[in-house]
Amino acid sequence: MRYTISFALASLLAGPAAAEAPRVVTDLPPVHSLVAQVMGEVGQPELLLDRGADAHSFQLRPSQARALAEADLVVWIGPEMTPWLERGLDGEARPQLRLAEVAGTHHQEFGSHEAHHHEDEHEGHGHEGSDPHLWLDPGNAQVWLGAIAAELGRLDPDHAAAYAENAARAQAAVTTLEAETAARLAPARGVPFYVFHDAYGYFAAHFGLTVAGSIAGGDAAAPGAAHLAELRAEMEGTARCLFPEAQHDPKLVRRVAEDAGAKLGPALDPEGSLLEPGPDLYASLIRDLAEGIAGCVAP
Repeated sequence: MRYTISFALASLLAGPAAAEAPRVVTDLPPVHSLVAQVMGEVGQPELLLDRGADAHSFQLRPSQARALAEADLVVWIGPEMTPWLERGLDGEARPQLRLAEVAGTHHQEFGSHEAHHHEDEHEGHGHEGSDPHLWLDPGNAQVWLGAIAAELGRLDPDHAAAYAENAARAQAAVTTLEAETAARLAPARGVPFYVFHDAYGYFAAHFGLTVAGSIAGGDAAAPGAAHLAELRAEMEGTARCLFPEAQHDPKLVRRVAEDAGAKLGPALDPEGSLLEPGPDLYASLIRDLAEGIAGCVAP
């Protein structure tokens, strides 16, 4: 009992400013994972994207809109990836960290890893411009961890040292993850494969993989008939792998694979939407992609 009373008294004397961490809201599971690693025991960020939802077309529930309005900091990729979050912010001058704008972030164009471009055949969506799937380059994760720690430290100087220490530990873990992933993907380097949507450019470029083409473009919009016919012809008679995607119906991918005689790989999950949210998600996402691709491309 004495311990309970003493703890309560100490908490009261300390005051809310010293006891409470900033309320942080994030857009995507990998972003949430990186922020959770930096916050550590200090606090827990909130994830807006529902488990299994499509990041490109998500709509905020009223409770999530309230959480956004009450946030001390919003950490997100940027409107190119999650335009629904930009609408949720609705021009409010709320503290936010747009990871796509962090200095040192590596950017590349959509389709830069592909042999062909079909931006006019994807029924109303662009298949060009800057690719916002930036988290799939572990180098960007390294940069962002430092930026997240710096921003949290600015908002919450009482815990700035803890944020910096957690970020350094997380960066070391990403370095180890990169080495493990590179070793797993080594046999798959240079072997062409196909994916459901154009989301893997950063991952492919970082680890030396060859994405020969995609069914859908960067925002996973429905592909046109002409593009599908060309893709089937390109793949026909090969044993190349075609990968469905976790957030999308696999029927179209399965049909294309059957028509082209291609090998159907496991469903990839580039956003980690089916994984358990938390600090371990980022590493699990990268490892799962590597295992899925290598297991089909270079078994």
